[in-house]
Amino acid sequence: MEQLIEGNHFLTQSEVYKFLLAILLCGFIGFERELRAKQAGLKTMIMIGLGSTLFTVLSVKIGLSSQDRIASNIVTGIGFLGAGVIFKEDNHVRGLTTACVIWIVAAIGMAIGAGYSEQAIGVTIVVLLALILFPYVEDFVQKRSTSRVYKIVKKYEDEGLDSYEEHFKIAGLKLSRGPQNLCEGIISGTWIAAGSQKSHKLFVDHMLQDEKILEFQF
Repeated sequence: MEQLIEGNHFLTQSEVYKFLLAILLCGFIGFERELRAKQAGLKTMIMIGLGSTLFTVLSVKIGLSSQDRIASNIVTGIGFLGAGVIFKEDNHVRGLTTACVIWIVAAIGMAIGAGYSEQAIGVTIVVLLALILFPYVEDFVQKRSTSRVYKIVKKYEDEGLDSYEEHFKIAGLKLSRGPQNLCEGIISGTWIAAGSQKSHKLFVDHMLQDEKILEFQF
């Protein structure tokens, strides 16, 4: 077996170590994604890492005049793969973190393939810490300040919707006024409001009790 690996064949012992390290590091990241039930999980991350490692090894081996000619295209190619997991749902864009993780896993594979194992290990640790700790930080921030889009529709009675903006302020929300429309006796307006979850709940509860409102989106 050792003769097969160390002989004149394509695969060397150093490359075997690179592939095993890629499986290990990208597997750690993929396992974290799998636990959170994300689109790209354990198998996907390992395949991306292995593919990037192999492409980089091949680029060094066969690109004698320009060793980056294959590896440089990984950055472009992985962008299309990452774009496939990003989609818009209502007013939210989902999959951005997963796309970024796909991108960084490819970079880790490239680092391993080029022989920069220490850098790959260091980045993997940082990525894992970010993926594990940042959700708690985000929850902490969202409890104190989060943005929502509100839409109010009511019958026009010789007055606009300015009075409702006072209710935003009373609830402790900071608002940005959007477009307002008047059509066939129906007036509608949209706002982007930012504040704590408690403030949002206070405002929503108050609006739900307003019998003049025909439609309320929140």
